[in-house]
Amino acid sequence: MPITNWAGNVTFGAARVHRPRTLDELRRVVAAAPRVRALGSGHSFSLVADTSHDLVRLDGLPPAMEIDAARSTVAVAAGLRYAEVAEHLHRAGYALANMASLPHISVAGSCATGTHGSGDSRRCLAAAVVALQLVGPGGDLAELSREHDPGVFPGAVVALGALGVVTRLTLEIEPAFDVAQRVRLDVPLEEVAERFDEVYGAAYSVSTFTDWRGGRAEVWLKHRLDEVRDGTATSGGTALADGTAIHGGTALADGTVVDGGAVVGDGWSESGWAGGRAAERPVHPVPGMSPESCTQQLGVPGPWHERLPHFRPEFVPGAGEELQSEYYLPREAAGKAFEAIREIGALVAPVLHVSEVRTVCGDDLWLSPAYGRDTVTLHFTWIRDAAAVMPALAAVEERLMPLGARPHWGKLTTARPRQISAMYERAAEFGRLARDLDPSGKFRNSYVDALFPA
Repeated sequence: MPITNWAGNVTFGAARVHRPRTLDELRRVVAAAPRVRALGSGHSFSLVADTSHDLVRLDGLPPAMEIDAARSTVAVAAGLRYAEVAEHLHRAGYALANMASLPHISVAGSCATGTHGSGDSRRCLAAAVVALQLVGPGGDLAELSREHDPGVFPGAVVALGALGVVTRLTLEIEPAFDVAQRVRLDVPLEEVAERFDEVYGAAYSVSTFTDWRGGRAEVWLKHRLDEVRDGTATSGGTALADGTAIHGGTALADGTVVDGGAVVGDGWSESGWAGGRAAERPVHPVPGMSPESCTQQLGVPGPWHERLPHFRPEFVPGAGEELQSEYYLPREAAGKAFEAIREIGALVAPVLHVSEVRTVCGDDLWLSPAYGRDTVTLHFTWIRDAAAVMPALAAVEERLMPLGARPHWGKLTTARPRQISAMYERAAEFGRLARDLDPSGKFRNSYVDALFPA
């Protein structure tokens, strides 16, 4: 039976699908295949993982995780999902600095495509990778690391599966921390655009949701509780924004006091920004949907992995009845991007579930859409009707591409492959790296061939 991606808009054309149970079995499959691609959680909407030859699923490999406390790293099997890694880390007293909105996605697939969370000081998920292991074209194992391979490692992390089958990634970790999440409703979009730095500096992680037509937005603020405005906190990790310790309760970084799990006061944010009005009950990013699947809100403190994502891992956030596209723009283009999409709000909104705006710190990974620049991302979750969506998608790209937008590798776009690769100044270097590590093109597919001709 043919297999599809999560949304069902891609049916993989693989002649054979493998789900190896051991590393040796995977190596044999790779060595014998004429061409081979790896599939993670299947949450990409593009053809990045497709192949007409052999497809390997990595979720059958042993779910190994190994924490190195001395180096503050964790080595994880590539097929694991972020929810599994996060739970293991938290039990051991550690954390990842950042997570995407969905904890359901695989570590390897997320890193390979430059997937991100949100935060002015937070880079994409792949930037946490300090080492990786991959199976090469002959079934051989290769190790690359930031420390020992500085010349090529930045080209090997966001690599679209074109360098080999990644089997293990080593990620930076830090001590576990708590987060509290609040939502502001009825925030004017003009205010978000005009006070962009204030809004996105108001919490550790910030997301704005809108339909671009109504002129209003929801702003989700995720406050890290061991951080306060002046960068200090009490030894117990609970303090008011001015550094005053609270005893017998917990204070959020915005001054909201929580006692026994109940919110006692409605304080102000770290930056002083508090537009719109505070949500009085949990909400879902998509209007009209039940918030049951969402992580806890209303300022109730909780572990990092239960607040940084928007959705809880035990729920599937929807039935895949959607399509997605996303664009990474220079942060300084945020105001123009808002204006451009608002101008076509009447075209976009009827085919949109919701749109999300986030910020990402720049990095040095050659194919990261945030390479070399601090970034604002505009994400569009469309209805699952490609014919209806395409005119809106084309209009969005007509306005955002001239502003320097780079499409997400795993999302839908109408941009031509050569147009996309031309946006990456290290694209030629990546092409040479791919030829060096995979001279026969075993790990290529039509998607990679079009972007980086051999």
